[in-house]
Amino acid sequence: MTGPVVRARFVVRGLVQGVNFRASVVQEASARRLTGRVWNREDGAVELVAEGDQTSLEDLARWLGEGPRLAEVAAVERSDLSGDRRYREFSMAYGPAS
Repeated sequence: MTGPVVRARFVVRGLVQGVNFRASVVQEASARRLTGRVWNREDGAVELVAEGDQTSLEDLARWLGEGPRLAEVAAVERSDLSGDRRYREFSMAYGPAS
């Protein structure tokens, strides 16, 4: 990674559950050397927290706007978070990050 570690939370809305979205996020984020976790929300959205350099987070944000082949992304919301690195890898979760 280059540059300081940045943390961001993303909420992805649209047809994003049941289309391999979370597994694809893990693959895409890991390829960008990001750490964090992704989970399905009860409202049908997918939420994730990602940590890494700013360029990699921006690349992931662009990818989230498209998603995997079967997804139909309607919106991606990003909010930057403060704090130190919390994750060692990128993983799929079954609930909100702690």
